[in-house]
Amino acid sequence: MPSTTRAVPVPGGTLHAVADGDGPPILLFHAWVADLRAWDPVVPVLVAGGYRAVRFDARGFGSSTTEDVEISHHADGRAVLDALGIRQAALVGNSRGARTALDLIVETPERAVALTWIGGGIGGFEGGETPEELAIWERIEAVEATGDLDALNELEVQLWVDGPGQPAGRAPRWIRDAVGEMNRPTLEPDHVTGRPIALDPPADERLSEIRIPVLAVVGALDTSGTQAAAVRLEGAVAGARRVVIPDAAHMVGMEVPETVAGLILDLVRPLGSWS
Repeated sequence: MPSTTRAVPVPGGTLHAVADGDGPPILLFHAWVADLRAWDPVVPVLVAGGYRAVRFDARGFGSSTTEDVEISHHADGRAVLDALGIRQAALVGNSRGARTALDLIVETPERAVALTWIGGGIGGFEGGETPEELAIWERIEAVEATGDLDALNELEVQLWVDGPGQPAGRAPRWIRDAVGEMNRPTLEPDHVTGRPIALDPPADERLSEIRIPVLAVVGALDTSGTQAAAVRLEGAVAGARRVVIPDAAHMVGMEVPETVAGLILDLVRPLGSWS
């Protein structure tokens, strides 16, 4: 499986990008509690299916860097495509990465052929929270105020990996450990991630403009807000389809990688080739 790494310069920073395989390109955006390594279980299946899997660390995550400047995460995604000579890609995003992929499509629809939105958000859409979830966020904020970053990391792993209201340790240990390792450096007080520029108008106001195949994938154990965003996407984008994965939370691609990769491949195979 041919694999290449690339340092992609962007204003005020450098993006660490990795490309595996050959064939039509698929660009993957990671969750904000992880980095590009979260896609490790999915990439081999996409490559075996005949596709080129491209992923990168967002600014301030993994091996990417940034200064404290205004940044556009979806523009960074386009920068990766440009650096690798990719005119169009199928986009896949998890969590905040799904929101970023959606923003890229809304702003520059000609760069994308399809979207697999996984446990994500939609710019400008608020799905609401249950009283139990609000209590979880209050606890996270209280622990953050104490400065106990290890305890904070554990609470975030419980929320995003195990799922809200689920027992700690519901998800496999390797996933909890991997996400904890990826998330922990971002919690440091002096950690720089830049100042994101919101898309204006937000994606939620422009969903009806989307004309490419869209699949919304959400874990049944994910937050209520994420569930609501998946429903919103299915209802607002013509032809969009929603799939709920039982017994999985926010990091669906890590919990059931072959299922997620299979859904991605089923979405893009009818499209033929692109580059």
